[in-house]
Amino acid sequence: MSPLLSIVVPAYNEAPRLGTTLIKILNYLNDNQLHSELIVVDDGSTDETVAVAQRSFLHAGKVQTKLILSGLNRGKGHAVRTGLLQSSGSIAIFSDADLSTPIEEASKLLEVMNQHSVDIAFGSRAIDRSLIRVHQPWGREAGGRIFNAIVRLITGLPFADTQCGFKAFRLSVCRPIIEAATIDRFGFDVELLYVAQLAGLTLREVGVVWEHNEGSKISFARDSIRMFSEVTRIRRQAFNGTYRNAIQRVNKESIIDAVPESFMKGSRSV
Repeated sequence: MSPLLSIVVPAYNEAPRLGTTLIKILNYLNDNQLHSELIVVDDGSTDETVAVAQRSFLHAGKVQTKLILSGLNRGKGHAVRTGLLQSSGSIAIFSDADLSTPIEEASKLLEVMNQHSVDIAFGSRAIDRSLIRVHQPWGREAGGRIFNAIVRLITGLPFADTQCGFKAFRLSVCRPIIEAATIDRFGFDVELLYVAQLAGLTLREVGVVWEHNEGSKISFARDSIRMFSEVTRIRRQAFNGTYRNAIQRVNKESIIDAVPESFMKGSRSV
């Protein structure tokens, strides 16, 4: 029996905190008794990330598990796409390895997808800032707002936060878009949302609990030029027809996959 829900966790040198994250996810899935799978994609880690994941999987219970080794460090975007494309669930959620958004917030995304026939539901820190438990340092938070303004200007996407690492995809319609995506690093979220919107899919931004955790691999001061370059590359590729075949392949008449109502009424973060 194929799982209803897949959780994808990209990981690069996450040994210190990955074990705690995976146990929390496994406990949540087992407690809610949802037929599910947990996929960890190692992005060429040089620490004990793989060993930590393997030890955590010993506590999987009824949750199916899968460990994917990329070999080389290709970037978070590549790791996320790899995990999504190897997901067996009807719906796949990718979550950052630090669980800045608690896994319990998955019920919010799934509820929106079920009740409103949404194809992509994604967490947002911007539409209800009262849900932020621990803010980022001022400079980093300001940099995020500037980046979002650039995204809006270049792509026309109307969303307040495209970069929160907590997104759910209905794979029956999203798979062609994920396959066609090209951005391996910081701009991969923008690319997926932008191409999905071009394809006419239904996207919904959902306010989620979030708290800053130290250890991010991104430095806005160091990586701002690359981020800007990737966003302009996405717009250029759309103009040149890079995504045309994928958009044409999207089956907008697909059966709407749903998760049980009992799951969405389960535990929520507080």
